[in-house]
Amino acid sequence: MNNRKTRVLVAKPGLDGHDLGAKLIARKLRDAGMEVIYTGLHQSPQDIVAAALQEDAQVIAVSILSGTHLVTARRLFEELSAQGVRDDVLVLFGGTIPVRDIPELKEIGVAGVFPTSSPPEKAIAFIRERISEVIGHD
Repeated sequence: MNNRKTRVLVAKPGLDGHDLGAKLIARKLRDAGMEVIYTGLHQSPQDIVAAALQEDAQVIAVSILSGTHLVTARRLFEELSAQGVRDDVLVLFGGTIPVRDIPELKEIGVAGVFPTSSPPEKAIAFIRERISEVIGHD
């Protein structure tokens, strides 16, 4: 059994300069006992995947408010596939995401979607419930 702490990379893609939500979820994840790496603003999907690989992250939590969530998710999963790690990381998206887009995000590969009204505890519980899906790939 793997006893290491869950490592979560919190990422802000694109040109969105508002990161209050990302910082909030990063703090809540840390308070819940997870190791958190925050990439900062203006990350490309390639930057996010490279950072996740470098940091050996088991979870990528994308915070997005710009309306580019579908394009970003597609590009992120293309990059994960190109690096051969698509199934080795649990990907979550949170932020300004219309409910109508959630099924498409999940079809792309996003495991969990947390619109802005979601309490951080919901994401924490989701990670704890689903992390075993990627632990076997370590």
